[in-house]
Amino acid sequence: MALIGYARVSSTDQNYDLQIDALKNADCKKIFSEKISGTTIDRPELEACLDYLREGDTLLVTRIDRLARSLRDLQNLVYDLRKEGIELKAIEQPIDTSSAAGKAFLDMLGVFAEFETNLRKERQLEGIAKAKAEGKYKGRKPTAKARAAQVHDLIGQGLTRQAVADQLGIGVASVYRVLKK
Repeated sequence: MALIGYARVSSTDQNYDLQIDALKNADCKKIFSEKISGTTIDRPELEACLDYLREGDTLLVTRIDRLARSLRDLQNLVYDLRKEGIELKAIEQPIDTSSAAGKAFLDMLGVFAEFETNLRKERQLEGIAKAKAEGKYKGRKPTAKARAAQVHDLIGQGLTRQAVADQLGIGVASVYRVLKK
């Protein structure tokens, strides 16, 4: 019966040190961590953590939104854990799936986490629509395609593909794609 920790932040510029410290202070035997969006399906460290857990263990997180953004995903995860004899606890929230009150609170927080994610998506789409209407949002600028003439010119001057890529600040694969067309 061990405490196994999982920490996650959504982007590479975020830091999960506070989560790691909290999990260490809670005496986790092992801690898995990753920098990846919670809405991403492929989360290798979470999968490794789930594979590591054994009957009688407890999965410990700082908050449940570190595990899932969708209520369905959260409920499925909790169901799968319980089926394997594994409990879930959160440090910053009164969540403990070994008690009825903890399970009820988990369900309520899951609903609010999903609601928050949906609101964020709506606001983002509204902001993009407004920026497009104002002509401020044009999407990502093409890199290699916009420099196709330069690529051909530099290759014609005898530069290697890697030298062209370095000089133009694009990937060598992009040079090959431009030359292929």
